[in-house]
Amino acid sequence: MNILFLSISTAISNIANRGIYPDLLRHFANHGHEVFIVCPYERRTKRESSLHHINNVHILGVKTLNITKTSIFEKGLATFLIERQFGKAINKNFNNYKFDLILYSTPPITFNLLIEKLKLKHQAKTYLMLKDIFPQNAIDLGIIKEGGVLSRYFRKKEQKLYKISDFIGCMSPANAEYTLKKNIFLDKKKIGICPNAIEVIDRVVVNKKNILNSYRIPSDTTVFIYGGNLGVPQGIEFLIEILEIYKNRIDCFFVIVGNGEKAHLVEKWVRLNSPINVIYLPELERNKYEQLEACCDIGMIFLDKRFTIPNFPSRMLSYLESKLPLLITTDLVSDLGLIATDNKFGKYSTAGDLFSISENIEFFINNVEQRRIMGENGFKYLIDNYSVSIAYDAILNSLKI
Repeated sequence: MNILFLSISTAISNIANRGIYPDLLRHFANHGHEVFIVCPYERRTKRESSLHHINNVHILGVKTLNITKTSIFEKGLATFLIERQFGKAINKNFNNYKFDLILYSTPPITFNLLIEKLKLKHQAKTYLMLKDIFPQNAIDLGIIKEGGVLSRYFRKKEQKLYKISDFIGCMSPANAEYTLKKNIFLDKKKIGICPNAIEVIDRVVVNKKNILNSYRIPSDTTVFIYGGNLGVPQGIEFLIEILEIYKNRIDCFFVIVGNGEKAHLVEKWVRLNSPINVIYLPELERNKYEQLEACCDIGMIFLDKRFTIPNFPSRMLSYLESKLPLLITTDLVSDLGLIATDNKFGKYSTAGDLFSISENIEFFINNVEQRRIMGENGFKYLIDNYSVSIAYDAILNSLKI
């Protein structure tokens, strides 16, 4: 097939990158499909729009305003303009191709007019990978007022995107159930599971002690790591509460890696408290992060307790690949905690429940062998359920219906 993939992810500007999108698109290309990628070149990169060809992968970078790590105003304007910018670039560079499948993900939900035009022009099938349920997530977090002008506007955009999509791949069973319940106009035959998935690598840890020592992390303690976005959806305030409780312990150590809207709270807490067992790293190169992560003992996942939508964070895949058991704290509706506990690769607490999460932290500190077994369970579960071939098959199988 000729497959057109639309995304605001900057990771796919290099098909050799690791991640849920480049891994999936490489898998399509390796199986003989012709892959056409359209992604943003944000203003801060100072890159002009350009087209690159790597065998049967064609990457069209489109110059846009900044979509990430910028003000709300620029982000909003960039999101408003990007559909037209992508459309013009596609017409200019891919006008001589006929697409069989149009593949796209949320965010954003504002590509519906472009997708509708392309679907009609190419008589193509359309497949939405539902990674973000907007505007409800913004309503849950108090960013958008429920019933207000913005929420009604974006809700119409969301519904239109669902209607023009021939198939919708959800991240988990709870995610699929929620989507059907909240959108009763949808035919349940078009809803399926297309999980976050990666090309799994069995990471081999070499010189663990030296790597930890290079970050001044003791190698004779239990090391917890949080890697990823430090934003409003992650409920970072609760993470800081945990750090406050455990800041004087010598039998555990906390590594926080990442940036985002709430990163300043972590940075400020570390600066004011000078904890003996916490290190905050605003950013690390991908290979260095994966190397450090593989030397840790437990991967941490936090979600804000206010969510009414079942999120399923993709950062868990990296933890499982490093054979780390998961310390999970989420809202009441996500099924991540249930999946992890049922399959014995993690411990779960409700966000805000200090007693429960403290119990789970103590369990991990005191049960080294159980940690190892849970890590192995998680790695096997990753291979069986979140390998890139599973997402690939889910998309192809839906086209046969």
